[in-house]
Amino acid sequence: MSLGQWIACGVTGLLIASSLTVYAGYRDALGIATEDIDPDSWGDRPSQVDGIHNILLLGTDERAGDDASYNELNGIRPDVLVVVSINVDQGGVTMVNMPRDLIVDMPDCAPNDEAPGVAAGTVDQLNHAMTYGGMDCQGNTVETLTGIHLDHMVMVDFAGFQNIVDSVGGIEMCVPEPIDDPKAHLRLDAGMQTLDGEQALGLARSRDSTEQGSDLNRIENQQRMIGAILREVTSGDILSSPTTLYDFISSVTDSMVTDDGLTTDKMAELAIAMRDVDLGRMNMVTVPVVDAPSDPNKVAFQQPAADELFASVASGEVLAEEEGDGAAPEEGGEEEAAVEPGDVSVRVLNGTGVDGLGSQVEQRLLEGGFVVTGTGNPQARQPTATTVYHGPDQAAQAEELASVLSAAQLEEVPDLGAELELVMGADDWGPITFDGEGGSGGGGGVEDLEGTSAADDTVSCE
Repeated sequence: MSLGQWIACGVTGLLIASSLTVYAGYRDALGIATEDIDPDSWGDRPSQVDGIHNILLLGTDERAGDDASYNELNGIRPDVLVVVSINVDQGGVTMVNMPRDLIVDMPDCAPNDEAPGVAAGTVDQLNHAMTYGGMDCQGNTVETLTGIHLDHMVMVDFAGFQNIVDSVGGIEMCVPEPIDDPKAHLRLDAGMQTLDGEQALGLARSRDSTEQGSDLNRIENQQRMIGAILREVTSGDILSSPTTLYDFISSVTDSMVTDDGLTTDKMAELAIAMRDVDLGRMNMVTVPVVDAPSDPNKVAFQQPAADELFASVASGEVLAEEEGDGAAPEEGGEEEAAVEPGDVSVRVLNGTGVDGLGSQVEQRLLEGGFVVTGTGNPQARQPTATTVYHGPDQAAQAEELASVLSAAQLEEVPDLGAELELVMGADDWGPITFDGEGGSGGGGGVEDLEGTSAADDTVSCE
């Protein structure tokens, strides 16, 4: 199943379920199932930051009715994993999506009921942690990989997604081109559309309606759907009418499981903290990824951008997309011009030991608009890890170059001029990935990531 369904279910379900507790007459409506989670068994955990609440949303592929046999054959695994970080002090929400097919190193997870457990260091797909040890192992894996302290977990299946959209009266979205996708059972005309639950489910699942037909390409539409649902929830009568709220929450709780520590009182505290958060400060971003070296059909974290994003969320730093308050630059100050590939001159030095790779990288960089001044082998500096060396006033140019590399360290060299040196390291050299090619197009730092706000649709039909 798809990102949009599960974040929509999880985020709106959590927020609205929290708000429900303010209505005393409806306190018993939250018949949410729970699962035992034991974070103390996860080993050394990241520090918990005051004012930050991090919730892991899991959207499983569990099916009901005629499709229930699918669960027995394939097990129940999350198709979508999203870390929702609520910054109470700064009034912002950041939702970080982690693709299900990330190839990662698993932590140690003990056997859990019928789950077999897994040994630390096992390389496998991220969402397979659920099969090894349920929600407990999945939470342990995400926290270990990201360094983000997880306070709670919420798991939803996709049975209630259609009802959620119908409960809010449908969602309004721009469809820029006609869609006819038989695989997703979806046909839509171009223009502004009010999608019902069935149509929204089809759009969230549709690959053929995207430009490149991949799971990652669907994320843009799915994130637009998240924003559309949140706008409906916060602008309509749902939060002000107990009856409407009860109808809405009833479509969520039947398909939701939480950790046993996420009580209704804690939900209420989060709802109170979030009720005044502006939609423009509810942001969604996908962790930067590249094709996995072991399997081009899977993905791996793009470094250092992925770790920088996780560190930002873990510390409670507000991402650049959340900071825009419209303030003008200080008087006398000038906005720094963005660095483009054409502004970057680089010499490519092949330290991998693979003959001819330097020339291939030179051609790839030229295709991306960079200026390559020459190729060769490293002499003065011979790191084993890929490194971009730059002069004192060339840090921005170095970051622009690093943004297309799978992994790269930046190091300042006082006597270097305007020309950068890219030394390709034997330990970590990976493919060069430009925006839209084989990954999420993440850059060399958090500030380069393109997030989506819940305030406005990113596509206009006007």
